[in-house]
Amino acid sequence: MPVEGPQYPVLLDLAGRPCLVVGGGSVALGKVRGLLAVDARVTVVAPDVLDEVAALDGVTVERRPYRSGDVAGHRLAITATDDPAVNHQVFLDGEAAGVWVNSADDPANCAFTLPAVVRRGPITVAVSTGGHSPALSSWLRDRLAAEVGPEYEVLLRLLAERREALRSEGTATEGLSWQEALDSGMLDLVREGRIAEARELLQACL
Repeated sequence: MPVEGPQYPVLLDLAGRPCLVVGGGSVALGKVRGLLAVDARVTVVAPDVLDEVAALDGVTVERRPYRSGDVAGHRLAITATDDPAVNHQVFLDGEAAGVWVNSADDPANCAFTLPAVVRRGPITVAVSTGGHSPALSSWLRDRLAAEVGPEYEVLLRLLAERREALRSEGTATEGLSWQEALDSGMLDLVREGRIAEARELLQACL
């Protein structure tokens, strides 16, 4: 069943942290790539593992069936199998061990769901429907990806630079007119390549 109640959105720092993927097919490949993109340490457990999965740098592959208790010691686990019994066992083991488990296309065996994501450098935009319609999540993600272009990375850099400069001067950054600055036309200037003018406008607003 899709998630009915509200979910708590969070971004996890998984760099260097152990994560388990149960399954070795094309769905697992996507999950492994997503974890590697955030520098997680990934272990894949499955009797059959695609060569493309095994060839990924930073992945430990164990070609065998999942054994109860394999989730122990991992920060989170993702199942990507077509066997509901395996998915359920991983979920139960995760609950017992305090490990968060996501089961691909099996919301009944999920302790968390994975949103559709747009990344622009440090900017992350996530869309979730609580498992009701992954297709809508992907559709909205693609629309947002078209809107949130690389110019937003430049905008973020200008804001971060100014914030750091103010903090180094001993000036509190809370309560400043950041929203006014963002509504001032800075983004249009960045899109036109007028970065120096955008920087000056930001300073004037603050």
